[in-house]
Amino acid sequence: MGWALSETMQASETTIAALQMAIINRKPTNGLTFHSDRGVQYACSDFVKNLNKHYVKASMSRKGNCWDNAVAERFFKTIKVECIYRTKYPTIEQAKRDIFSYIEIWYNMRRRHSALGYATPLEMEQLFVLGSNFWNICRC
Repeated sequence: MGWALSETMQASETTIAALQMAIINRKPTNGLTFHSDRGVQYACSDFVKNLNKHYVKASMSRKGNCWDNAVAERFFKTIKVECIYRTKYPTIEQAKRDIFSYIEIWYNMRRRHSALGYATPLEMEQLFVLGSNFWNICRC
């Protein structure tokens, strides 16, 4: 829904920026849940204030339990293997362009996912938004 790339770990440049992108792009209704690990950028007061401002509920993984956040962890492994580790970026701007292209064009619009019944994330979102029976389609 939202993502950010930064040279720092500051919440304003990472988690808050990604949350703002998600809210602008998707306009979620109240009751959205934000899943994350226990990183300082997710637990800091500025980020929590932004979640509360948009009526987003925080859901953090249990301490030392990567399985609580398995979908996000899998995405990070995939983007590293399929995109980031294949290129040596001379500038952060080039990295941002490449990562934007990977996430927004390849991963969301074209890459098929076995967990989604071999649909793309965009196809699954469209089916869900249109009210189709999500669970029968992805055979979850």
